[in-house]
Amino acid sequence: MGIDLDARDIRLSFRLPGGASLAALDIPELRISAGQAVGITGPSGSGKTSLLHVLTGIERPQAGAVVWGGTDLMSLSESARDRWRRTSVGFVFQEFHLWPGLSAIGNVLVPATFRHAVVPPSLKTHARALLARVGLGDQDRTVTSLSRGEMQRVAVARALLFAPALVVADEPTASLDAKSASEVGDLLRDVCQDSMATLLVVTHDRALLDRLAVVFSLENGRLGTPALTASR
Repeated sequence: MGIDLDARDIRLSFRLPGGASLAALDIPELRISAGQAVGITGPSGSGKTSLLHVLTGIERPQAGAVVWGGTDLMSLSESARDRWRRTSVGFVFQEFHLWPGLSAIGNVLVPATFRHAVVPPSLKTHARALLARVGLGDQDRTVTSLSRGEMQRVAVARALLFAPALVVADEPTASLDAKSASEVGDLLRDVCQDSMATLLVVTHDRALLDRLAVVFSLENGRLGTPALTASR
């Protein structure tokens, strides 16, 4: 099941050489419903990465509250925020961050090795089912023999291994050709709908944004009025 977001009065700035400060984010309010698919877009340097970092507790703002499903990340210690991410969030990145010497199934199971001395057979079965769900047939091939589109499918399956309530994707189609980008966009939306996970995507990909229910534009650290898409 997905989780909802209630973020309020977010203020983030960075100290510049010489003592001046640069305002990076000024977000009075951002709400996301549980299970909703939301996109954030905007020009380079608008604060999209900073916003993702704040919303997932990687970056701590100078002010504000970020509450996911009743958990206020700003009230947690750094180690507690790390634990929250491990149990609640699945990440998909532009660069896949796969281990080149491992197979597709081995890469999906990498997060499990941090939780189990020996990965349970049931989790291996689940990982293979996820790879089948994302359309990868030969799961024992090393990832270096896969296409970029196939690599991103492996990364999506890995993000879903522990059934996260929130899936965060940062430019997930930017390094893919048009066909693979379209397939991965459909895949992200569909698998999150199937599991009722909340999906938060930062992207410039207009076709991907059109697959999401709500799209926010970010410029100079400020969010515009959300736009509803045809997929809502």
